[in-house]
Amino acid sequence: MDDAAPDDAEMAEQEPGLRKIIHVDMDAFFASVEQRDNPELRGKPVAVGGSGGRGVVAAASYEARKFGVRSAMPSVTARRLCPDLIFVRHRFDAYKEASRTIRAIFKHHTPHVEPLSLDEAYLDVTEDLLGIGSATRIAELIRQEIKAKTKLTASAGVSYNKFLAKIASDQNKPDGMCVIKPGQGAQFVATLPVRRFHGVGPKGAEKMARLGIETGADLAAKDIDFLRAHFGSSADYLYRAARGIDLRRVRANRIRKSVGGERTFSDDISSGPALRETLDNIIDIVWGSIEKTQAKGRTVTLKMKYTDFQTVTRAKSLPRNVADKPEFARMSRELLEELLPLPLPIRLMGLTLSNLEGAEKAPPKDEAQLSLL
Repeated sequence: MDDAAPDDAEMAEQEPGLRKIIHVDMDAFFASVEQRDNPELRGKPVAVGGSGGRGVVAAASYEARKFGVRSAMPSVTARRLCPDLIFVRHRFDAYKEASRTIRAIFKHHTPHVEPLSLDEAYLDVTEDLLGIGSATRIAELIRQEIKAKTKLTASAGVSYNKFLAKIASDQNKPDGMCVIKPGQGAQFVATLPVRRFHGVGPKGAEKMARLGIETGADLAAKDIDFLRAHFGSSADYLYRAARGIDLRRVRANRIRKSVGGERTFSDDISSGPALRETLDNIIDIVWGSIEKTQAKGRTVTLKMKYTDFQTVTRAKSLPRNVADKPEFARMSRELLEELLPLPLPIRLMGLTLSNLEGAEKAPPKDEAQLSLL
């Protein structure tokens, strides 16, 4: 498993009866805001992020994605894939303003809103404020209202649990909707490649393929003992997910513990210059995630995994919140310098911001970590 999956305690939280859950995900949010506000960018491949040698793509328009450009991709790689790619600097004030409008629309329908970032949220509309009763109709209205008030498009997934609603929201992107009704979950999941399961990254999918697991049906055919033997703490999550089961609640006031990300390398890294350049790329991506989730915290942690799979972490804390990206970068670089020279090459590096303000609304553990693979 590459990305953190929902832990067993979360998956075991049971509520009586079926729920009506909507997952709303804005389409290429940052890039779409830029195209909305600058007509010259419409219909063209656009990347939000730095275009320099160490720049990273924070978001890509759908026109850019057709060339294989993706978020978290080094800008030089993106430029190679799409020579006509237009880079624009991020404008988080504009993204936050659009996000506030979108969340107000959500709150018009239900108080049970669990934001995952500026552009994504779960809604529990089992008992909606307007008495509409139909989750499908509510999702349609929300998408219409978002388009009317922000001139942006959103995709939505509707189902009876969070796992299925999130998968469904990605099914008909962009500007689409998918509904998975009660009784359809297991059948729907059976047809999916395991890479579509949240928490299964490229490395995890490769491991599953070696074990003969390529679809949800293949995963459902494995018993829990087999999954525990091969996937450890992720086994229970995989077992339930393969059957379309997820009993987690939508939590409107979830407390985030940390936000960050890590990257596993195709080739091991050991030299100081290569480590510093890699760290700078991760700083760019993780700070983008910090701004996207509006996190504020006091502790920066550097994580590295050596080629012998030993993990080392180092942390620095401030008596106040980290002020800005330059301070976050300075603390991160100081942590790396303290560890140099390394005793062995590394195969993984990650950064995390923690000791976050307790009043922040936040995603569950499985949403808080940004995969950089």
